Amino acid sequence: MRHRISGKRFGRTSSHRKAMLCNLSKELIQHETIKTTLIKAKELKRFVEPIITYSKIDTVSRRRHIFKKIQNKQLINKLFVVLGKKFYNRPGGYLRVLRYKYRPGDAAILAIVKLVD
Repeated sequence: MRHRISGKRFGRTSSHRKAMLCNLSKELIQHETIKTTLIKAKELKRFVEPIITYSKIDTVSRRRHIFKKIQNKQLINKLFVVLGKKFYNRPGGYLRVLRYKYRPGDAAILAIVKLVD
């Protein structure tokens, strides 16, 4: 039974899934908009929004906590200096997931994930 288990597995191991979400979140923070499949985009939203909420207040312990997930000092600096200040008064909903089109090879639904302005 799946009691209180949430999130998609994507047919990957837990370490592969964690690495995939880390890499997608790094690209999103760096470029502020990415294209991916719709299901990955929805999981990415669940992964990144708490990180942005946590980056609103700049302390050493919060930087270390986020470094465990992101592991890139330049992106963490961007999170706390740029994005934390940008979304300081916003209570949530930092990402927008828009359906884009179908992928020609396997007809998977693609989506655009971008930070809300």
